[in-house]
Amino acid sequence: MDGNPSTKNSQIKMDKWSTTVRFAGDSGDGMQLTGGRLTFEAAISGMGLATFPDYPAEIRAPAGTTFGVSSFQVRFGEGLIASSGDHADILVAMNPAALKMNIKEVIPGGLIIIDNGSFNDRGIRKAGYSNNPIEDNSLSGMQLISADISNLTIEAVKDFGLGQKDGIRCRNMWTLGLILWLFSKNTKQTEDWLIKKFGKDNILTKANIAALKAGSAYAENTEISNDILRKEVPQAKPLPGKWRAITGAEAIAFGLATGANHANLKMTLCSYPITPASPIMHYLANYEIENIGIYQAEDEIAACCAAIGVSYAGGLGVTSSSGPGISLKTEAIGLAISVELPLIIVNSQRAGPSTGLPTRAEQSDLMQAIYGRHGEAPLVVLAPKSPADCFNISHKAIKIAIKYMTPVMILSDAYLTNASEPWLIPDIEKIEKFPAKFANFIENYQPFERDPKTLARKWVKPGTKGMEHRIGGLEKDSISGNISYDPDNHAKMTNLRNQKIQNIEKEFSDIPINGLDNGDILLIGWGSTNGPISEVKELLKNENIKISHIQLNCLWPLSSKLKEIITKFKSTIVIEMNDGQLYNLLRTEIAPKANSITQVSGKPFRVSYLKEKILNILKDGI
Repeated sequence: MDGNPSTKNSQIKMDKWSTTVRFAGDSGDGMQLTGGRLTFEAAISGMGLATFPDYPAEIRAPAGTTFGVSSFQVRFGEGLIASSGDHADILVAMNPAALKMNIKEVIPGGLIIIDNGSFNDRGIRKAGYSNNPIEDNSLSGMQLISADISNLTIEAVKDFGLGQKDGIRCRNMWTLGLILWLFSKNTKQTEDWLIKKFGKDNILTKANIAALKAGSAYAENTEISNDILRKEVPQAKPLPGKWRAITGAEAIAFGLATGANHANLKMTLCSYPITPASPIMHYLANYEIENIGIYQAEDEIAACCAAIGVSYAGGLGVTSSSGPGISLKTEAIGLAISVELPLIIVNSQRAGPSTGLPTRAEQSDLMQAIYGRHGEAPLVVLAPKSPADCFNISHKAIKIAIKYMTPVMILSDAYLTNASEPWLIPDIEKIEKFPAKFANFIENYQPFERDPKTLARKWVKPGTKGMEHRIGGLEKDSISGNISYDPDNHAKMTNLRNQKIQNIEKEFSDIPINGLDNGDILLIGWGSTNGPISEVKELLKNENIKISHIQLNCLWPLSSKLKEIITKFKSTIVIEMNDGQLYNLLRTEIAPKANSITQVSGKPFRVSYLKEKILNILKDGI
């Protein structure tokens, strides 16, 4: 806490509070980095937090245009912080385009921080404004801090010999210094981080620290201290243990690596770069974990086939992509189902169809995941509910794939991949291990003889003496594994593969209910909708509505217990970011009278939107 006597009267302290800050600027303005750093500052204060990185699909759109605006929203505070916030309390807009694209995201009366040095005639025209929004009263009703951040930053770093182009790149740290001051936090932790990132004697380190301090000093020494109320961030006490902020992509990487270790297998991630799945490959490559390999294939088909080859050779094959890439992998996934080998497929969903909105989130690949292959080709479909839960689901996916000798698909999405939340780092040694078992010499070995409980065939490493056998995409005899065109055998193999997947239901028989086990409304969601659904459930509970919430983590096979749970509620509402794919599945299989709330905007649900929709359903008596 900053203890300067001149600022004490302008501070406010609340028992329970949360706030949402949104940074917005050009792709090269460092908004993701700045938002990520504020996230860490919140995390070390013990705050609950949730983030929403939002960046353009264009690799490098023309500077100052609305196409190139990148933003990062972070919400932190006390109590339940499960969503990144409906609207921002504070918006940092580095140029006119950033203001134009994000002004609608700010609450009435919110604080807007503007770099007025970028609001020249050229910048205003490029953003599509006819007049300067700072001067035409279009921002009336908002709190405004308008400073020439560009020139103030250049002045702050001039002693380090940086040119104007390089000097102005430090202005994200200038704005962060101002934001830290608003929350009564000093700059020491961020200074230490910059030193660790760039090195103590690096010119960039010194320049960024100078800009950081300059932003804080500006806030301290101008009229801001009189006009803007500061908030004192309380030091919360998290649960014992080591905590860190983690993104979904990083949690998947850690979960896969830990699962492979617990299975005593070498793992290779075979992938082809695609947004938003690529960070998983980046994390695994950067960490250089023992027995974890990375193979960047020439295309999506090769990536999936290579992963199957890894599993055939006695390792763990993993492949990752997004919707378009999963479409290309489809035949190869069918091959893995046919030969019955473990394979992990990570689908970081994005808005489609086709190229669609590459950097926006959607949950529209559910039907593709369950049914999107030719022939009867069932597999397991799992969905993490939060960035931290990506670790648990990835670890569980490996256990299932090995135990049942089957491909498992993990449905993440662009929001989960890039968003972050606090993560209690687990004690790896206390997590259940499940060493993979390979068959040794068996007299009269039959490749497709099955475990009576799991229906899994034995896993044999190539070259194991006396256990040579055929493998491939052609249908095989149900015992010997020889190629078979017999119609009765094909029907038997089809049924066996399907029953094996249905057996996996018992691995997910426990369906946690957030709330009472009976009542007026049961909300059902999956994946990244968990945050806003959890918050709206609490809001409506406080209004004396008997409401509960289930977030499904196994989407196929569906649990038979789900139908029993649904019958104990007067109304069921399925909430998802698509046109109702789970809703249609549940109506067919389990809940014929369910209601649906959907959204396909490419952005997370707003809690206020969900509340309005749910109350309307209640009002209509459905």
